[in-house]
Amino acid sequence: MKKILHVVSSLLIIAIMSLSFASCEKDEGKLPNIAFKTGGSYTSADATIAQSTSATIGITASKSEKKDVLTKYTITRSYDGAAAETVSTKDLSGSEGDNYDNDYTFTTRAQAGTEKYTFTVVNKDGLTNSVSLTITVP
Repeated sequence: MKKILHVVSSLLIIAIMSLSFASCEKDEGKLPNIAFKTGGSYTSADATIAQSTSATIGITASKSEKKDVLTKYTITRSYDGAAAETVSTKDLSGSEGDNYDNDYTFTTRAQAGTEKYTFTVVNKDGLTNSVSLTITVP
């Protein structure tokens, strides 16, 4: 009986230590940072833009935790509420993993409707954050 109690208590100690180490390894899981560039010629909020007109949307993104570098950047677009399609995807590495910025220049369609653009970053832990805006084309 004493031997069984010793084995059970040893297993319990190992289980508690394993849980302690596992909880120390993982960060709280903060989302990466992403925001629109503002000012100048940037479109940084919902807007109405004429047909066949060029516009630029810029973003800045950064890691929010020391070890959770950015790994991927994606731009998607949807027309008139339809399913989003990927416009561009970039794997980030090196210094881009710490801070990334991008300017996306496009031309609105030659027809009335809405165009929704979403900009997404993913970090090493697989956490995503995104910003989006809708362009109304009269």
